[in-house]
Amino acid sequence: MRVLVVEDEPMLADAIGEWLREETHAVDIAHDGAAALERTAVNDYDVVVLDRDLPVVHGDDVCRELVGSGAPARVLMLTAAADVTDRVAGLGLGADDYLTKPFAFPELAARVLALGRRARPLTPPVLRRAGITLDPARREVFRDGRYVPLSKKEFAVLAELLRAEGAVVSAEQLLEKVWDENADPFSGVVRLTVLKLRRKLADPPVVRTVVGVGYRIA
Repeated sequence: MRVLVVEDEPMLADAIGEWLREETHAVDIAHDGAAALERTAVNDYDVVVLDRDLPVVHGDDVCRELVGSGAPARVLMLTAAADVTDRVAGLGLGADDYLTKPFAFPELAARVLALGRRARPLTPPVLRRAGITLDPARREVFRDGRYVPLSKKEFAVLAELLRAEGAVVSAEQLLEKVWDENADPFSGVVRLTVLKLRRKLADPPVVRTVVGVGYRIA
């Protein structure tokens, strides 16, 4: 999934980002509300992890803008305020979930995953096609019963291709969902990752290239 973390404490923002990247998500980071609105205007996010007390533009206003714009991103609001009235107020702004600080990173990751599922069309928990079985919860992939060890990016690319159910997924779409905003679109990183994925999945070839369009699972 593509996730935006909006947190004005750099160390906490980086820690959240690293934890979510370990879960194979593509993560961008903003440190104030104005930067968050700039990023959501140009990128499609599945989930926005939004600190409530932000500089420049308050988190409440960012949440209102996201909800009012009809953006598909789900909002997980973070705050140091544990009072129930604050939680009710945050949810009243349109946030989809609420988590108070301090929090456990595994819980944050679980909530992000749950919200991401709601942001996308419903897909089965285990993805299967052309002899491939991918289990997102266990981070496991099998090809015709054989375990296939994949890197985080290879796993995420394969998941996107399987979710497409045979439809073509463009390199731009893969770059958008699997890599963050620091990825160079001209680096060939998508092509290289698909090449490595093909090798690990072995013969017969299952990831097809549609010239000039993208990739699909045969």
